[in-house]
This record gives sequence, structure tokens and C-alpha cells, in this order.
Amino acid sequence: MSVGWTMVPLGVVLRQRKEFVTIDSLMTYKRPRVQLHAKGIVLRDEIPGTLIKTKQQQICHADEFLVAEIDAKVGGYGIVPEFLDGAIASGHYFLFTINKDELEPRFLDYFTRTPSFHNQVNAQGSTNYAAIRPVDVLAYEIPLPPIHEQRRLIALAEQLTSKIKEAIRVRQQAVLEATGLIDSTINQITAQGTNNSSWEVGTIPMFAEVNPSRKGQIHLDLGDMVSFVPMKAVDDVTGTIAWSETRPFAEVGKGYTWFKEGDVIFARITPCMQNGKAAIAQNLVNGTAFGSTEFHVIRPGPKVKAEWLHTLVRHKAFRDDAADHFKGTAGQQRVPQSFLEQKLIPIPPLTEQQRILAYLQSLGNKVKELEHLQKETSAELDALIPSILDRAFKGEL
Repeated sequence: MSVGWTMVPLGVVLRQRKEFVTIDSLMTYKRPRVQLHAKGIVLRDEIPGTLIKTKQQQICHADEFLVAEIDAKVGGYGIVPEFLDGAIASGHYFLFTINKDELEPRFLDYFTRTPSFHNQVNAQGSTNYAAIRPVDVLAYEIPLPPIHEQRRLIALAEQLTSKIKEAIRVRQQAVLEATGLIDSTINQITAQGTNNSSWEVGTIPMFAEVNPSRKGQIHLDLGDMVSFVPMKAVDDVTGTIAWSETRPFAEVGKGYTWFKEGDVIFARITPCMQNGKAAIAQNLVNGTAFGSTEFHVIRPGPKVKAEWLHTLVRHKAFRDDAADHFKGTAGQQRVPQSFLEQKLIPIPPLTEQQRILAYLQSLGNKVKELEHLQKETSAELDALIPSILDRAFKGEL
């Protein structure tokens, strides 16, 4: 610690405020959410008083130190921001007023993000009891330089953290642009292909079967095992079936969608469809599967590869067009089968489909590599903030 800086318990500059008010059922209240790992305090929600079960709540004031009783050991604390002045917090949170003549709230905010502070939180309290008590908080020690020095450190911390956050933002933006490149590439390819005489353009039923009937097409005994695929098993990001269950064929009733190996399945209900829940049915037990009635099924014909259909239905332009044809009431809207029966799609020759798919796969792999690199570098940059702040508070910067 810098020479001349006094280490003092927080109890010297903080005072716990325990004041509860009765919630008014006719009012609407903001509620804060204390982010873990000392990430600060954000708005959780705004809720009518009638929906708040515990009628005795605390009122938060800007620049107070808010500590979550249970989550403190994982960084559940922070300074109440101005926009949450007047928000409510239950008795499972502790509020502390700050003596601003001695301690700048932003100085405390930055110090609580350092390993020096977090190590104290972990060290105190019973090892068998995760919760933190107010007396623990008031015992934590903090360096207390003069106010002018605190303000210098605040300015330095803001400068350093803003540069790191900007570097993280730039990397995230690069990933978003790369992801959008796939959609724009598909747009370009299909636009050029529709003017190519070797490509065909027609409705989906011209090239594939839409929601085929299972009548007469399943030749299994009641004791045979089949795959069961719930909607949640279709991964939004990868466009694959992440997992499936195995069930006896006898257990599968009429209230399911059925499909076979090589079929393309995708969600017909919003927002699942808009999130890109679509997959090629693969590795099915006995080549057969059943799933939610909220699946549409497209069975490729001889002129189209399943991978090409899968690429089209996951393409943003296709999903946007489907959204324009939603039917049903709000919250229960679905893509009707009529949309699929009338939707025009471009179909290149099989060899061209294979070439385009290979190119898109290569492009997708590069995007995944970039995403992986972004996550690694963002994590590394994010981890720099506490260590840099720790050095600053030790007077090393």
C-alpha cells in the first residue's frame, strides 16, 4: 500500500441504514439486481406494488453501498447508481450510507472490484454459512488516502477500464459483423443463382415433402425403440439436435410430430423459429423420431440435399419472411403450413449445392474460430481490470 495511506475498517466511513417502508399497492417500484463478480448494480425490473408479496421493503438511495446477503462472497455488492435512487430492496440486502467527506463512493466502488477486497469477503464469516452479515462488511478494510488522491485514482481507474472495455467492444463487434457475413453471403449466392439457367426456383413442395403423414410409413413393432426429440433439444446456435431421448414406440401417441433420418425439422412457433431452432434429423434410433407438435418437417426429394434446405430455413431472410406470415394471437403465433407450401426457394444442381455448402461450412468454421478467440481475449481483458485496479490501490500506478 502506498506510503501515507491508512487502512481503516469500513465501519469508520460507512453506517448501516435499516429503514423499512410499507409497499403501496397503487404504486410501481423499481427493483435492483446486484450482478455477481463486482459487476455493479442494474435494474432488475419495475413491478406494481400489488405483486410484491413482502410488504416491508427498504428504499435504496443513490451512492449507498448495497450488499447481497447470500451473494456477497461471489461479488454481489456495489454502489447504488443514480437511476436506481428510490428502488426497493428486501431484507436480504444490506444498505450502507457513505461519509462522503472521508470517502468517495466511486473510490469504494473501484476498490471493491480488487482482489484485495474480495479476499477479505471470502475470508470472513463461517465456512459453512455462505451469507455475509453487516458486521462482516463493516470490518472489511480499505485504504483511505486524502479525498484529492481518491479522485486522482478514480480518474485513473476510469481511464484504464474504459480502454479495456472499448477493446472488448471492438472484438465483440468484429464477431457480430463476421456472423452477419454468412447471411449476406447466402443472400448474394441465392440472388446470383436465381439468374442462372441451371438453377430451379419453385415452391418447397416441388422439391420436398412438407409435414409428411406417418400413416403406412412406419414399420415398427410396439416394443421397438425410437428417438424422442423435445423442442429444447434443438440448439439455436449450432442448428443441430444436441441430445435426444430413447423411448419405446408403444409410448408414442398421436399428439406428436414424426420424422425420419435426413428430414429437416424446425420450430413453427415464435420465438423459437426466429431464434433459428432447426436441425437435420440424424443418428435416430431405428431411423425414426418423434417430437413436439411445434415442429414443421420437410423431407428432401431427389433434387435437393437436406443440408441445403437446412441452410435456407435457418437463413435470416427465410425466418423474416416466415415471421411476416405468422398466424394466431400474441404469444401463440405460429408459421402456418400454407407458408411452406407457397414459399419459393432456389435449388441449384446437386453438385453446385455441395460446392456452396462446403464454402459456407468453411466460412462458418472461421467465424467459430473468431468467436472462440473473442471469448478468450474478452475474458483475459476483463480479468485485467481487477488486477490493474489492485495495483492502483497499492500505489503502483
